[in-house]
Amino acid sequence: MRILIVEDEKGLAEGLKAILEQETYSVDVVYDGLSGLDYILSNIYDMIILDIMLPKLNGLDVLKNARNEGVNTPVILLTARSQVSDKIKGLDNGADDYITKPFDTDELLARIRARTRSAASPAQDDLTFGDITMCRRRQELKNDSRSVKLGNKEFQLMECLMINNRQIMTKDALITKVWGPLDDSEYNNIEVYISFLRKKLRFIKASVKIVTTKNVGYSLEEGSDG
Repeated sequence: MRILIVEDEKGLAEGLKAILEQETYSVDVVYDGLSGLDYILSNIYDMIILDIMLPKLNGLDVLKNARNEGVNTPVILLTARSQVSDKIKGLDNGADDYITKPFDTDELLARIRARTRSAASPAQDDLTFGDITMCRRRQELKNDSRSVKLGNKEFQLMECLMINNRQIMTKDALITKVWGPLDDSEYNNIEVYISFLRKKLRFIKASVKIVTTKNVGYSLEEGSDG
């Protein structure tokens, strides 16, 4: 699951990034409203944590523009303001939730889980398809006979494939989802990570396979040759 943090307090932003990455989320950080809007409009995120008081473009305007462009990603507003009127403005502009600084990290994590639950089918930590199950919290892939740990990129790729099982995910879509926008430094590495995942599926003796559709992308299928 990919989260965008738009927060101009760099210490807070980097601290949140570290905490969320420990929870196995993939996290991008930007420090001003215009950059935040550009990233949000890429529409690759599962959750956005958005400060209100931002340079270049305030958070409420970022949110309003994003909603006007049809972006429906859940948004948690993060701000030092505590007045009821600010909360009402944020919710009226399309925010899904609101948390006031200073805040408890466990509370923020709980709000993230609650707001992304419907998008992460099924609602539990585990994802299941065919004869395999992936435990998100342990980054572990398993079936009835064996289990294997996944590296971070392997985990993110498999999560995308499992959530969108039987659907062809284009190479570009997977790269954007896992490596993020503007990062093409590892463009060709996706084939390497797909190879790693196939080896791990064979190791746990899964019938599920990653199938290549030539010049298009990859899909997760039951009992097909890859």
